[in-house]
Amino acid sequence: MDLLKISSDGAVRTLTLNRPEKRNALNQEMMAALIEAFSTEPPEDERVSVIRAEGKAFCAGLELSSDGLQDGAEELVVRMFDTVQRYPLPVVARVHGPAIAGGCELALHCDFIVADENAPFGMPLAQLGVTTDWFLTKKIMETMGLVAARELLLLGDFIPAGTFHKNGHIARAVPGAELDDATDKIVQRLAANAPLSMRILKKLLRKQVSFYDAIDHAAEDEEVKRVFASDDALEGVAARIEKRQPAFKGR
Repeated sequence: MDLLKISSDGAVRTLTLNRPEKRNALNQEMMAALIEAFSTEPPEDERVSVIRAEGKAFCAGLELSSDGLQDGAEELVVRMFDTVQRYPLPVVARVHGPAIAGGCELALHCDFIVADENAPFGMPLAQLGVTTDWFLTKKIMETMGLVAARELLLLGDFIPAGTFHKNGHIARAVPGAELDDATDKIVQRLAANAPLSMRILKKLLRKQVSFYDAIDHAAEDEEVKRVFASDDALEGVAARIEKRQPAFKGR
């Protein structure tokens, strides 16, 4: 079974996360497929890509095991998100259900999010004993601002798409029955636009916030690695799998 289904219809390319039995949790095979899909130069007739998902969830984040995250997952996921956001043409996320942790970040790295107003977005990493790194925290800050980023990251609670839209964090939030129509309206408008214009506009918008990349964050990167290797991280992931409250000890 293809974990990422890809189809094209003229100007529109559709990429479908296809692991519904795992709530489309991202394993290394899926991430590698997304990297490959967004690393290639778009064909001449393409104007826009759409990321959507099978099943009840958009994406439940990175795949977890009793041993924590997959080896190398942190580096691979950053590469995947960076590849998606650097794709030269617009990318639209159609979010019909939960977008959690890596699923939330995947949507935020797209140019437009169109969501069911009740779809929950969340970054419950502090509840698991893990953290975002510099790159992923930067995306949340540039999208949401400091106050909303604190709520999303430090509390870790789920926030409905309707609230995200009201606060200006996503493009559209509509009743579930209207999701396909709302997505199609944005997609078709993008498909009608000039590709050269969209390419340079995406590049200009991305460069406006690129100054953050020049800030030295090597020390913080080392702290992130220690958090992922901590006893609390193992406890948090084990507790989530076992459906119990974690007992964090700060080590």
